[in-house]
Amino acid sequence: MTKILVVDDETDLEILIKQKFRKEIRGNKYEFLFAINGIDALDKLKDQPDVDIVLSDINMPEMDGLTLLTKLGESRPLIKSVIVSAYGDMENIRTAMNRGAFDFITKPINFEDLNITVEKTIKQANQLKETLLAIKENNILKMYVDETVLNFMGSKEYETTIMASETIEGTVLFIDICGFTTISESTSPDKVVELINAYFEVMVKEITDQEGFIDKFIGDAVMAVFRGDYHLDRAIDAALAVRNSINDLPALEDVIAFKPKVSIGIKSGEMISGNIGSSSLKRLDYTVIGDTVNTAARLQDAAKQNQIVISEDCYQQIKESFVCESLGSISVKNKANPLNIYAVIE
Repeated sequence: MTKILVVDDETDLEILIKQKFRKEIRGNKYEFLFAINGIDALDKLKDQPDVDIVLSDINMPEMDGLTLLTKLGESRPLIKSVIVSAYGDMENIRTAMNRGAFDFITKPINFEDLNITVEKTIKQANQLKETLLAIKENNILKMYVDETVLNFMGSKEYETTIMASETIEGTVLFIDICGFTTISESTSPDKVVELINAYFEVMVKEITDQEGFIDKFIGDAVMAVFRGDYHLDRAIDAALAVRNSINDLPALEDVIAFKPKVSIGIKSGEMISGNIGSSSLKRLDYTVIGDTVNTAARLQDAAKQNQIVISEDCYQQIKESFVCESLGSISVKNKANPLNIYAVIE
């Protein structure tokens, strides 16, 4: 979710913003904060260090928008600012741009234009965060970065921004190559790497075709995450496609007597998304964690060759779209009661 601070002494603008962006607010795409002048805005930013964008008027009491731009450039260089003002003359535009404004919109506001500008500004803000993270991990590049940015990168605000996490709704898919560990013990390392990479390429194609994201490769297993509309259906479609594609691969009789098969576990629900790892070691992995992830891994453990195993709640959501069969129940670590599980057939 993107946090946007709107700075304007006209309180009617707050009502208009909430009306025009009501869908984005309800869908947790945007969260809007409001301040009546530059001083109020700086106070709000102390309490909300993860603000991504500032939309600011120019003419305000106590501290105007152009002064606020200067203050933001000194203390919060990651924030992208957009001036929204009735003073659209070239002098004000040039002054705003020289003080670090990313864009300029004139009043009365065209909200379609504002929406496009906000989307564009978010993209730039995210790219800047990614660039700064890469720079922090490479000491050589630090000599080319502005001192203000470097000071910010060592601050708590920077760590808050980079380490921000969120709760998301989605589906986790675990795929394991059955019996591959035995092969790796009796085959040359070069051939093992060649084989597993070839199998992973097949899996990645089917997962990305269904708009899934590869979270990580774990030994001879793949963990993928699906978000957005029909995430569970798309995960199951990907799992079926992976199973079929792997089954269609020829046996490698000329090298080893091995015919690849997969076992798959799928679970939908809430999970925490964020940078997990050690900041002191500079080893962070943007991933998902939580009960949904753990359960998906347990379901994959329970799956046999060519099985796609889902939980009872997932079955209830997709039973009219996919053919499934009951596999009874299993006991799962850290679960008080057994889980009813199903195999997706087609």
